[in-house]
Amino acid sequence: MSISATKLTIVVPCYNEQTTLETLIGAVLRADTLDLSKEIIIVDDGSKDDSVAIAKNIEKNQPSVRLIQHSANQGKGAALRTGFREATGDIVLVQDADLEYDPAEYPKLLQPILNDEADMVIGSRFRGGDSVRLLYFWHSIVNRGLTLLSNFFTNVNFSDIENCYKVFRRDLLSQFQIKENRFGVEPEICAKVCRLAPKPRIYEVGITYHGRTYSEGKKIGWKDGVSAIYCILRYNLFS
Repeated sequence: MSISATKLTIVVPCYNEQTTLETLIGAVLRADTLDLSKEIIIVDDGSKDDSVAIAKNIEKNQPSVRLIQHSANQGKGAALRTGFREATGDIVLVQDADLEYDPAEYPKLLQPILNDEADMVIGSRFRGGDSVRLLYFWHSIVNRGLTLLSNFFTNVNFSDIENCYKVFRRDLLSQFQIKENRFGVEPEICAKVCRLAPKPRIYEVGITYHGRTYSEGKKIGWKDGVSAIYCILRYNLFS
């Protein structure tokens, strides 16, 4: 059994990614989407570098690419809120604008939904992808701790709630609204999806991960970890 899906929307939040954006969108355009047509929405979140100029040039030459601009930087959550609102695909996938996550992973992310086994699929760096770049030990400890805390409240055994790759049936997205503007959106989404009734079917798949260092443009910091704890408590206990 499979669902009737013909179009995939790929939402790409972007903030100061001039060094990777063109390469990333090229990889997205080449990616196998299992016969689904592609709609690529780049949401520029007030970039101060040449990201907008690069995105405009891509949009000009690629009919499947659309650029939406925020006048000022608001955060990843705000960019996703905009992208989800504008999405027209039957399935919606989140893709960061850096090169940490590989669009070649799309088939295994999409398959559980296309097989009508899942309503949401999340990637995991801890479930046996082909390769994972080794970087910050304390980042991995904090990530696992946040995931454990989230699981305590959701009673769902995620292994990597901070993962970029989240894929949704579009009708699932219509059942909740994003409030968080920054990286707190990741635990917020997990909490809100898990609170829906009837409970959505959630699958997790192992992915490769090519992490980058702070000198290479990584943006998340310790304040975002504190914010994630707040969001886990807020959206599980008080939402």
